Amino acid sequence: MRFIKPAWVTHKDVAKSDQDTKRQSIFSIHVHPDGSRIATGGLDAKVRIWSTKPILNAASEDSGRPPKSLCTLSMHTGPVLTVRWAHSGRWLASGSDDEIIMIWDLDPSGRGKVFGSNEVSIEAWKPMKRLPGHESDVTDIAWAPEDRYLASVGLDSKVIVWCGYTLERIRKLDQHNGFVKGVCFDPVGEFMATQSDDKSVKIWRTTDWELEAEIRKPFEDSPGSTFFRRLSWSPDGAHITASNATNNRGFVFIAAVITRGLWTSEISLVGHENTVEVAAYNPHIFLRNSSGPLVTSNICSVVALGADDRSISIWQTKSARPLIVAREVFERQIMDLSWSRDGLTLYAASSDGTIAVFDFDPEELDGIAPFSAQQQYLQKFGFVPPPVPEGYSHGTFYGDNNTPSSRITPPPSPQSRTMEQLQSQTEFGSDTANGGGEQINRLVAKKSNKKRVKPLLISDIPSASTSDNIINGATTQVPLSVVNQPPSSANGAGSTFARPESRYSIPKSRHPSHSTSPAPSMRGFDADVEMGGPKEMDVPIDVIDTSSSPGTTRGKRKASALEGDDRPTRPRTLGGDRPRDAVAVREIVSRRHERWHDLLPVPPVLTFLSTKVDGSEDVLEGRNSEGDSPSEVTFVSGKQTQWLDYVQFPIIALTASPAFCAVATQDGSVSVYSHTGRRIMPTITLDAPCSMIHSCKTSLLLLTITGQLSSINVKSQSAYFPSPFIGSLLHAPDSKVLAASVRHNGAPVLQISSGVAYTYDAQLLQWTKLSDEWWSEGSDVWQGRQRPTKDVIASIESAITANADDKAVIKERPEWWNAALTLGHLESKLHAAKALDCPSEYKQALLQYAKKLADEGFRAKAEELIKDLFGPVYWNPARKEESWSPTVVGLTKRDLLREVLSVFARSKTLTKLALDWQDTLRKASNEEQP
Repeated sequence: MRFIKPAWVTHKDVAKSDQDTKRQSIFSIHVHPDGSRIATGGLDAKVRIWSTKPILNAASEDSGRPPKSLCTLSMHTGPVLTVRWAHSGRWLASGSDDEIIMIWDLDPSGRGKVFGSNEVSIEAWKPMKRLPGHESDVTDIAWAPEDRYLASVGLDSKVIVWCGYTLERIRKLDQHNGFVKGVCFDPVGEFMATQSDDKSVKIWRTTDWELEAEIRKPFEDSPGSTFFRRLSWSPDGAHITASNATNNRGFVFIAAVITRGLWTSEISLVGHENTVEVAAYNPHIFLRNSSGPLVTSNICSVVALGADDRSISIWQTKSARPLIVAREVFERQIMDLSWSRDGLTLYAASSDGTIAVFDFDPEELDGIAPFSAQQQYLQKFGFVPPPVPEGYSHGTFYGDNNTPSSRITPPPSPQSRTMEQLQSQTEFGSDTANGGGEQINRLVAKKSNKKRVKPLLISDIPSASTSDNIINGATTQVPLSVVNQPPSSANGAGSTFARPESRYSIPKSRHPSHSTSPAPSMRGFDADVEMGGPKEMDVPIDVIDTSSSPGTTRGKRKASALEGDDRPTRPRTLGGDRPRDAVAVREIVSRRHERWHDLLPVPPVLTFLSTKVDGSEDVLEGRNSEGDSPSEVTFVSGKQTQWLDYVQFPIIALTASPAFCAVATQDGSVSVYSHTGRRIMPTITLDAPCSMIHSCKTSLLLLTITGQLSSINVKSQSAYFPSPFIGSLLHAPDSKVLAASVRHNGAPVLQISSGVAYTYDAQLLQWTKLSDEWWSEGSDVWQGRQRPTKDVIASIESAITANADDKAVIKERPEWWNAALTLGHLESKLHAAKALDCPSEYKQALLQYAKKLADEGFRAKAEELIKDLFGPVYWNPARKEESWSPTVVGLTKRDLLREVLSVFARSKTLTKLALDWQDTLRKASNEEQP
């Protein structure tokens, strides 16, 4: 094995001398699937692409062929925190501090000088797609197997899933309560895993993007100080290795190994002296016995860990000790790790602005198996991935037989092809029963020992063409210093395995999850775990014909008990066979009786109303007849009606959340439906018609024209609090309700034209102010007129500013005006974030508040804040303390206190106070266990 640190791989302006600039931190590194180049992202807001041959070959480095630096990409406006090549090698994805994900594609004609710099790009990568959606830093991204999906996570606590082909957003997942700092996909394609500062790893099903499991135990005492929490899934699909875990009440830093199916962590990788920042599995599976069969008991894997102690360890799961421990590789913590696709080279990046390379000989990694072995083994999980979208293709994926022997340039974007060109790329001719065209096998899992292939005609699919340009694209080698290097042994990759017939299989049905899958044992670590599920699963593949023409019997599938000729193509639903039609929107003259004392306006009766389900493309629609016909409710997905229902009175308002739909009618009734059209609550009868209606997750808000407000938990079918009257909020002349919404915890948010936002406190049974235009007159942290955001309190302040009178009046202010209003505003904001259950905004406001106290030197206020967060000195989590809760909005108060004390410690006035309390907090943490 060779250890290399190329000094020329750096993020700084190469046009300047070393005296003029310093190395910028490198946050991410990733190797192209063909191994010819690496991409790095850094603090300089640039993505840089480098040749690997000059790194691995000293002669190439000296000759300058190929060039060392291939390209510099500079479209981001903030530090680039993550870069990831697609598995096909065609696209590069990058995520940044600027909240944007960029998808880059090779531009064969775009090489030249980098704009605004003296650097020259040997090759050019153009920004093909810009993916907005996150509201804070994008910390990690991952491509799913076959590039079916692209997942991104960020400091907005959100996980966004994009289609890997169309690059359209599929789903936004918001169940994390802290910064999300790591994401990875199951190599089988069935699950996705994310890791967050809320001290959990969540497992999501890719079939419906619902939560499969949540793992918290090994992360309960993990620190929140790491830049990333990058986790990795083993190539055999059996385990996830998650970073930033601890044992022994947080005093032992480990990487936690989570077992598939059981979703428990009984195995720990122990040895690092500080938090583990990143885990990365070698893409190959390994055989314990190179001459043994490809069975669960004979499979293991190799994983690398990078930690804040500046060391890297490499483990093989069949051994209790690491293969290699490289200490003090960098001057600062490790940020990212990436294995080359051949499994023989490991690249590491550090915040000190350098990278390191571990280059192995094949004999040093005992039992490495080809990718065909992995593909064959993963079929035993029985998961059938969804089909590729029609008309899209990523081109060739790299594997055992198509990995180029020489380093090649990735192909450019796909262009339209003629039918003859498409046919020449496949083994199918044009003389089919369907009239010619490209033929794609459609495979369906069926327990049969026979396999028959019938071609199916689909439309043209543009595929990438391989570029003929070979880049003549370049390191200083340093002495090797490692411990526990494994002895040389024979390479175990000699066994041959059958290659799958087709990359894609189309399921007849999609189940949300599968039974516990086979998982290799990881004996030799802290514990032995027996994996559940059968060790051998044989799922032969049969092929069906879905496009046979009349009179054609060749390849016809045998009838079975589950299949008949009269079987419907899709499940039957109420109104599901009716196509969607357009309706002209116009107002219908109201027929309601004037028997209410209106405080709020009555919504007009329209011929057509609609609202979109949050996070999806489904639409809830209402249609009112201008005659005597009943009003109609429809739920539409795409262009197809999923279900319909009829209501007696005209529809005046609609709302839809991911959990339910609600329809308000003119007589004051509200009907609540599930997404399948089932009425999941009795019809609600209000004292008057709804003026405003809103939903969030399982919460439903109803505000009648007489001013009665109801907040209902649809899941538990109960009210959050007795219905209050809003008349007292409209005391100002000509004041009105501008907007009414509800939070997931049932807290209403009313924005009044007087410049005040209110909520109802269920414990106080009183209206309380969330924000007030008053604070904008002197607060230094007022967030008016900012760009659109989903931070609730920031949106409220922005709306108040937008509706305020722009006439500025210059007044003489008292001496302490700004300090008083800033502190008052932040204290009010903390209460608002607590009422609306906004953890991220609470933490942000708390740290701003702490900084303001430190800047002003208000020791009494600071000490009172510390005591409130610290709680009783001898507080015991096993005892119930009625007067003090250890958490606030789901965040641990003492964890928040650590960060507040860090702010105080950096100030000039509160340093001693902070140091004293840091010592007290440390002692309390050691003694709080019974």
